[in-house]
Parts: sequence; C-alpha cells; structure tokens
Amino acid sequence: MLVNGRVFPATLFDFNGVLADDEHVHLEAFQDTLRPLGIELTERAYWDHYLGYDDVGAFEAILRDHGREPTPSTVRQLVADKRPHYMTRARAGLRTFPGAAELIRARAAVGPVAVVSGALTDEIEFGLTHLGVRDLVGHIVSAEDTTVSKPDPEGYRMGMEWLRPRVGEGAARAIVFEDSPAGIQAAKALGLPVVALAHSYGEAELLSAGADLVLERLELVDVAQLEALYARLYG
Repeated sequence: MLVNGRVFPATLFDFNGVLADDEHVHLEAFQDTLRPLGIELTERAYWDHYLGYDDVGAFEAILRDHGREPTPSTVRQLVADKRPHYMTRARAGLRTFPGAAELIRARAAVGPVAVVSGALTDEIEFGLTHLGVRDLVGHIVSAEDTTVSKPDPEGYRMGMEWLRPRVGEGAARAIVFEDSPAGIQAAKALGLPVVALAHSYGEAELLSAGADLVLERLELVDVAQLEALYARLYG
C-alpha cells in the first residue's frame, strides 16, 4: 500500500511521556535501585540529564556522573533490579495521558501502529493492556531490541523496517509521536514527521529539536491537524 491522499499511512508512538504518564514511576524506580549504591538521584537531575535515555543508557550516564565505572555486568544487574520496582508501582496505579487510547484507536483505523520506546517490553505490554489497546498495536520496539538509545535512530529504523512490507514507501511518512528532544532527534535523523507533546519539555525546546508540530497535550491531536500537517510537509 502506498501513501494515500492527505493521511499519514502509519504511526510510531513513543511510550513513556507520550502514552504513559509514568516518568515519576521511572524516577522512583531509579532512586530505589541506586540508593543501595549510595547514589541519590534528584528529580531535577533526572529531568535535566537522564530522561531521554533507556535504562541502560541512563544507568551508564548516572554511574559515570558519580565517578563509577559502568561495566556491562553492573549495568545489566541494575536494569534487572529496577524492573520489579517499576512494575510494582505501575500495577498499583499507572497513569496514562487523556486521549491516549482514543488516538491509538483512530490511528489504527488508518494504518499500522507500532511503539518505539526505550522502555522494557513488559512495561510497554502492561501499559498498552491497561489502555485496552494492546490488540491494535502491531509491533513493539523496546530497549531490549536495540543496542543504543535515542537520540540514535536505531529504534525508529527498526520500526520503519517493520512498516515497509505493510505500507511500502509510506514507511518514510509514518507519523511519530514523541515528547523528548532525544526522541525527536532520533526520528528526524530518518526524515520522519514528528508531532511532539509538551508533556515533559517546553514548546521551544521541542521545536528546536526538530518537531514539525508541538501540542500541549495528547488529547488535542485531531484529524484536521494531522491532515494540515501532512499537506504542509508533502503538498
């Protein structure tokens, strides 16, 4: 199937900060995991320096910033230790952004939908099931599938490879929904169109990273906006 009319033919969603309002859960899980090492991760440091990383990248950067050597075995253990901390909190009450389920349903009615995220697979699976849309998401690219985190485009490249047999050349026009400069940079490195949600960063920073459209909240996304963006980008 080729690009059809004024519609983005497929969708690639980031997860944390776009669909799941769970950055506070990740912060607390990081804090729980690092505290036994004598490392206190502040909220300000997390938002300013580590938000765009997957777990591996975040632990590597945090350890380096605290004068520790991030050996592969140490980082693997920290990632494993963080997983139950996150899942316990998520099961107790995962917050999702208003409009997330509705947008996934609307986009799935147009074409294939995938998630490209630095989160772990079971975290994404849990969140999508919690939203009631797991069956509408055809593919997940998680931190366990990639070797490097955003802003490297590897994850989005894998998402595009999954889309190509389904939408042909339309894979290059799959609309991306992101919330972080690192995620925007990863998608734009491949020339993908990006709608950024100002859930985690301000509009100016998201535009500076290359977003094609910035909206304050996910629930503000509508068909007319996407059609107008498609026309602006592709004529």
